[in-house]
Amino acid sequence: MLNPTSRATVALLAALTALGPLATDMYLPAMPAMRESLATGADEIQLTLSLYLIGFAVAQLLCGPLSDRYGRKPVLLGGMLLFLVASLVCAFAPDVEVLLAGRFLQALGGAAGPVLGRAAVRDIHGPFEASRILSYMASVMALAPALAPLFGAALLLWFGWYSIFVSLAIYAAAMLVLISILPEPLASDQRQSIHPSALLATFRMLIGQRDFVGYTLTNSFAFCGLFAFLSGSSFVLIGFLGVTPNQYGALFAMIVAGFFIGSMTSAKLSRRLSRHNLLVIATMLSAVGGGVMAILSLTELHSVWAVIAPHMLFMVGFGIIMPQTMGGALAPNPQCAGSASALFGFVQMSIAAIAGGLVGVFHDGTSQSMAIAIGLAGLGSLASYHLIVRQPSSSSACPAGTA
Repeated sequence: MLNPTSRATVALLAALTALGPLATDMYLPAMPAMRESLATGADEIQLTLSLYLIGFAVAQLLCGPLSDRYGRKPVLLGGMLLFLVASLVCAFAPDVEVLLAGRFLQALGGAAGPVLGRAAVRDIHGPFEASRILSYMASVMALAPALAPLFGAALLLWFGWYSIFVSLAIYAAAMLVLISILPEPLASDQRQSIHPSALLATFRMLIGQRDFVGYTLTNSFAFCGLFAFLSGSSFVLIGFLGVTPNQYGALFAMIVAGFFIGSMTSAKLSRRLSRHNLLVIATMLSAVGGGVMAILSLTELHSVWAVIAPHMLFMVGFGIIMPQTMGGALAPNPQCAGSASALFGFVQMSIAAIAGGLVGVFHDGTSQSMAIAIGLAGLGSLASYHLIVRQPSSSSACPAGTA
């Protein structure tokens, strides 16, 4: 069995948390090819991203509370098994309708990884050390979205887009093996009831925490900007600006480099600077990056670097925002970390799914809909932090539940 506080356990939790980025980023270079192969429109292919987020959001509300009652490990094992089967459904989908169904099922299983990975960090490391560990995890898992488009582009060229989903199934199989040797991180005396009245009481309590709401919205709007890029970047960079799938993978790696810089900055400075100071800087960076991209697009200054450079700045901010807001939202809720992580992720994914859908609906063949969405996301994150989190808060602990 793995030592819960070992680096190997942190690496496993990072790998589980990286499942979400892998399932979205790996097939981004293949989206135009998938549109041609399945004889469908760009809006339906983009819907595979939005539908994934919708399924992901809904599943979090289930797997979080279930893990608070029965433990993290059994829910993780069930989620990875469903993700594996759904990935194979996507790989052999004969049409876009089956692909959409497979993506939804993929999301239902895949949600367990990121949600319970975060909750397990809170279980093992406590409220304050968790932010630092989450920052290091974010740095490690940044390798996944950096390499995923490159790997996906290579698979596309060598074997076709189907092979991308086969590789995701193999990844899930490896996670099943590793989870089996992971000790259960949730102590038996911290199990919670899953009676509907108890769940509703927990969710009402969380929504009543000003800090929880503020940190969640700060993160959600920033994630919305990331997802707007995921939803529109392949059509903008490959379809509009003419880069190749391999070039797209390299450019995407630069975006992830921005996230890596931000997450490492968060990890290194979290013991010297307060969460407040880090988030003041981070939200400003994301707002400026998103605003610059929107202005360049609206003034029709279209180029690869008018997209990549501002979004790198946006992602430096997001790399700080993500672990700090996760830590801030989960810190006062040790008795319901799974439910808190689930609600946090539900709001994050729901807002992002709406943004991704709108980017697809208003896509006009240029970068404008994507750039405007990213600009508004940066401003929304900045406003959420300064108008909600910075205000005095009276957070309460999670209600006690019966096991």
